Amino acid sequence: MDMEKVGILVVSYGAREAAMIDTFQRSLGYNTKIYVVDKQKNPFNAKKATEHVIIPDLDVDLICKFGARRQHKIDFGIAGPEKPIINGLRDCFEKETDIPMICPTKRFALERSKVAQRLLFEQAVPKVNPRFTVFNPKDYKSTTDVKKAVYSWLDELENKAVVKPNNPTAGKGVGVWGDHFETREQLFDHFLATTNMD
Repeated sequence: MDMEKVGILVVSYGAREAAMIDTFQRSLGYNTKIYVVDKQKNPFNAKKATEHVIIPDLDVDLICKFGARRQHKIDFGIAGPEKPIINGLRDCFEKETDIPMICPTKRFALERSKVAQRLLFEQAVPKVNPRFTVFNPKDYKSTTDVKKAVYSWLDELENKAVVKPNNPTAGKGVGVWGDHFETREQLFDHFLATTNMD
C-alpha cells in the first residue's frame, strides 16, 4: 500500500529541530519529504532531508523564497529558532506561499521581550509566573543607583536570583545564582555585561 506523501519544511538551528526531523521521518502513516533550512550544516539533517540548504543568518526573505520555489512540494512548515519567528517568518511565509507555518506570528513572538513575556504571564496566569522585577537602566541616574536597587531586590530574594536580558540572546546572557555567580558582585557584573547601560 502506498503511503500518502507529505512535504515538510523545517527551519532549523540545532538539536530540537533535528529531533523533529527524526520524528517526522519515523512516521508510520506518511511518506515524509523533509525540506530543511539550516543555520549551519547539520550532517544528520542533511542526510535526512530531501533538500537541504544553509542560510547562516536564517534570513526570513530567503526562507520565504526557498519555500515559494517548492510551493507544490511542501504541505506545511515548522520553525524552532526564535530569531526568524521574531522577524516575522510565519507572516511572510504564509503570505508569500499560502503554506501554513507552525510557529507564532511576529505579533505573538513572546521571546522578543522577556519583560513583555512576564507582564503577559502576570496578567494571564499569575500563579505560575515567578517573582520578577525589571531594572531598566534608563530609570536610574547612575550605575550606583541601579546597584542599590538590584541589591535591595536581592535582599527580598535572599540572593537567589536569575538574571535575564530583555532582548533575545539565543540562550546566552541568562545567569543563575549558584551556577553562574555566587556573590552579589558577580551577579551585578553579569547584569552589567548583559544590559545596555547607554
